[in-house]
Amino acid sequence: MEKYQIQFSGLKPGMHSFVFGLDYTFFKYYHFDDISDSNVRVLVEMEKEDHMILFRFDIDGTVNVLCDRCGDPLTEHLKGEQKLVVKLSDHNEEESEDVQVVKESDGRFDISQFIYEYISLMLPAQRVHGVDGSGKSLCNRAVLKKLEELKESHRPDPRWEVLKKLKEENT
Repeated sequence: MEKYQIQFSGLKPGMHSFVFGLDYTFFKYYHFDDISDSNVRVLVEMEKEDHMILFRFDIDGTVNVLCDRCGDPLTEHLKGEQKLVVKLSDHNEEESEDVQVVKESDGRFDISQFIYEYISLMLPAQRVHGVDGSGKSLCNRAVLKKLEELKESHRPDPRWEVLKKLKEENT
Protein backbone atom coordinates (compact mmCIF):
# COMPACT_ATOMS: atom_id res chain seq x y z
CA MET A 1 0.00 0.00 0.00
CA GLU A 2 3.04 2.20 -0.36
CA LYS A 3 1.68 3.93 -3.46
CA TYR A 4 -1.22 5.38 -1.43
CA GLN A 5 1.16 7.28 0.84
CA ILE A 6 0.99 10.92 -0.18
CA GLN A 7 4.31 12.65 0.45
CA PHE A 8 3.38 16.19 1.52
CA SER A 9 6.72 17.36 2.90
CA GLY A 10 8.66 19.18 0.26
CA LEU A 11 5.55 20.00 -1.78
CA LYS A 12 4.84 23.67 -2.36
CA PRO A 13 1.54 25.08 -1.12
CA GLY A 14 -1.22 24.84 -3.71
CA MET A 15 -3.08 22.17 -5.69
CA HIS A 16 -1.64 18.74 -6.46
CA SER A 17 -3.40 15.85 -8.21
CA PHE A 18 -2.95 12.10 -7.99
CA VAL A 19 -4.73 9.34 -9.92
CA PHE A 20 -5.08 5.78 -8.65
CA GLY A 21 -6.49 2.73 -10.43
CA LEU A 22 -8.00 0.15 -8.10
CA ASP A 23 -8.30 -3.50 -9.03
CA TYR A 24 -9.05 -6.65 -7.06
CA THR A 25 -5.69 -6.58 -5.23
CA PHE A 26 -6.65 -3.35 -3.42
CA PHE A 27 -9.71 -4.99 -1.86
CA LYS A 28 -7.89 -8.27 -1.27
CA TYR A 29 -5.42 -6.37 0.94
CA TYR A 30 -8.35 -5.41 3.20
CA HIS A 31 -9.81 -8.95 3.09
CA PHE A 32 -13.00 -7.54 1.53
CA ASP A 33 -14.35 -10.64 -0.20
CA ASP A 34 -17.64 -9.04 -1.35
CA ILE A 35 -15.80 -7.54 -4.33
CA SER A 36 -14.48 -10.13 -6.76
CA ASP A 37 -13.03 -7.62 -9.24
CA SER A 38 -12.97 -3.90 -9.81
CA ASN A 39 -12.06 -1.18 -12.24
CA VAL A 40 -12.20 1.99 -10.17
CA ARG A 41 -10.43 5.27 -10.84
CA VAL A 42 -9.77 7.58 -7.90
CA LEU A 43 -8.74 11.15 -8.63
CA VAL A 44 -7.30 12.77 -5.52
CA GLU A 45 -6.96 16.53 -5.51
CA MET A 46 -4.86 17.79 -2.65
CA GLU A 47 -4.66 21.42 -1.64
CA LYS A 48 -1.68 21.98 0.61
CA GLU A 49 -1.69 24.94 2.95
CA ASP A 50 0.79 25.88 5.69
CA HIS A 51 -0.73 23.80 8.50
CA MET A 52 -3.52 21.93 6.72
CA ILE A 53 -4.16 19.69 3.74
CA LEU A 54 -7.54 19.45 2.02
CA PHE A 55 -8.24 16.24 0.07
CA ARG A 56 -11.04 15.80 -2.44
CA PHE A 57 -11.63 12.24 -3.67
CA ASP A 58 -13.47 11.74 -6.97
CA ILE A 59 -14.35 8.04 -7.28
CA ASP A 60 -15.70 6.51 -10.48
CA GLY A 61 -15.78 2.93 -11.75
CA THR A 62 -17.26 -0.51 -11.42
CA VAL A 63 -16.99 -3.36 -8.94
CA ASN A 64 -18.09 -6.94 -9.38
CA VAL A 65 -20.14 -8.41 -6.54
CA LEU A 66 -22.66 -11.24 -6.17
CA CYS A 67 -26.39 -10.64 -6.43
CA ASP A 68 -28.04 -10.98 -3.02
CA ARG A 69 -31.10 -12.64 -4.58
CA CYS A 70 -29.76 -15.14 -7.12
CA GLY A 71 -26.03 -15.34 -6.36
CA ASP A 72 -24.96 -14.57 -9.94
CA PRO A 73 -22.22 -12.02 -10.68
CA LEU A 74 -23.37 -8.42 -10.73
CA THR A 75 -21.54 -5.27 -11.80
CA GLU A 76 -22.22 -2.19 -9.68
CA HIS A 77 -21.27 1.28 -10.89
CA LEU A 78 -19.85 3.59 -8.24
CA LYS A 79 -19.56 7.34 -8.57
CA GLY A 80 -19.11 9.90 -5.85
CA GLU A 81 -17.01 12.49 -4.09
CA GLN A 82 -15.64 12.72 -0.57
CA LYS A 83 -13.64 15.33 1.29
CA LEU A 84 -11.08 14.98 4.04
CA VAL A 85 -9.30 17.63 6.08
CA VAL A 86 -5.85 16.84 7.50
CA LYS A 87 -4.43 19.21 10.07
CA LEU A 88 -0.67 19.21 10.52
CA SER A 89 0.41 19.26 14.16
CA ASP A 90 2.98 17.83 16.54
CA HIS A 91 0.83 14.74 17.35
CA ASN A 92 -1.58 12.26 15.71
CA GLU A 93 -5.30 12.10 16.51
CA GLU A 94 -8.71 11.80 14.90
CA GLU A 95 -10.94 14.81 15.46
CA SER A 96 -13.84 13.40 13.44
CA GLU A 97 -14.38 11.09 10.50
CA ASP A 98 -13.71 14.02 8.12
CA VAL A 99 -10.87 15.67 10.06
CA GLN A 100 -7.57 13.98 10.90
CA VAL A 101 -4.60 15.41 12.78
CA VAL A 102 -1.17 14.09 11.79
CA LYS A 103 2.37 14.86 12.77
CA GLU A 104 3.89 17.32 10.37
CA SER A 105 7.24 15.59 10.93
CA ASP A 106 5.84 12.35 9.41
CA GLY A 107 6.00 14.02 6.01
CA ARG A 108 3.42 11.74 4.41
CA PHE A 109 -0.17 10.61 4.81
CA ASP A 110 -1.69 7.22 3.93
CA ILE A 111 -5.02 7.62 2.11
CA SER A 112 -5.66 3.92 1.37
CA GLN A 113 -7.92 3.32 4.40
CA PHE A 114 -10.04 6.34 3.49
CA ILE A 115 -10.42 5.21 -0.13
CA TYR A 116 -11.44 1.74 1.09
CA GLU A 117 -14.02 3.16 3.50
CA TYR A 118 -15.45 5.58 0.93
CA ILE A 119 -15.92 2.81 -1.63
CA SER A 120 -17.39 0.43 0.97
CA LEU A 121 -19.96 3.06 1.89
CA MET A 122 -20.82 3.67 -1.76
CA LEU A 123 -21.88 0.06 -2.27
CA PRO A 124 -25.64 -0.40 -2.12
CA ALA A 125 -26.99 -2.16 0.98
CA GLN A 126 -28.93 -4.57 -1.20
CA ARG A 127 -27.17 -5.72 -4.34
CA VAL A 128 -29.62 -7.22 -6.81
CA HIS A 129 -30.00 -7.31 -10.56
CA GLY A 130 -32.32 -4.69 -11.98
CA VAL A 131 -35.27 -5.24 -14.30
CA ASP A 132 -35.49 -5.27 -18.07
CA GLY A 133 -37.65 -2.96 -20.19
CA SER A 134 -40.77 -5.02 -19.50
CA GLY A 135 -40.27 -4.99 -15.74
CA LYS A 136 -38.95 -8.55 -15.41
CA SER A 137 -36.04 -9.25 -13.08
CA LEU A 138 -32.64 -9.83 -14.68
CA CYS A 139 -31.79 -12.37 -11.96
CA ASN A 140 -31.09 -16.00 -12.80
CA ARG A 141 -34.48 -17.42 -13.89
CA ALA A 142 -33.82 -20.90 -12.46
CA VAL A 143 -33.00 -19.47 -9.03
CA LEU A 144 -36.07 -17.21 -9.08
CA LYS A 145 -38.25 -20.19 -9.95
CA LYS A 146 -36.79 -22.24 -7.10
CA LEU A 147 -37.27 -19.36 -4.65
CA GLU A 148 -40.91 -19.07 -5.69
CA GLU A 149 -41.43 -22.83 -5.21
CA LEU A 150 -39.93 -22.68 -1.72
CA LYS A 151 -42.06 -19.66 -0.85
CA GLU A 152 -45.27 -21.46 -1.89
CA SER A 153 -44.39 -24.67 -0.03
CA HIS A 154 -43.55 -22.85 3.21
CA ARG A 155 -46.31 -23.02 5.82
CA PRO A 156 -45.85 -20.83 8.88
CA ASP A 157 -45.95 -22.47 12.28
CA PRO A 158 -49.58 -22.23 13.55
CA ARG A 159 -48.34 -21.19 17.00
CA TRP A 160 -47.36 -17.83 15.52
CA GLU A 161 -50.99 -17.20 14.56
CA VAL A 162 -52.08 -17.74 18.17
CA LEU A 163 -49.44 -15.29 19.39
CA LYS A 164 -50.46 -12.82 16.70
CA LYS A 165 -54.09 -12.95 17.89
CA LEU A 166 -52.97 -12.37 21.50
CA LYS A 167 -51.01 -9.33 20.41
CA GLU A 168 -53.99 -7.93 18.47
CA GLU A 169 -56.31 -8.42 21.45
CA ASN A 170 -53.97 -6.45 23.72
CA THR A 171 -53.74 -3.44 21.42
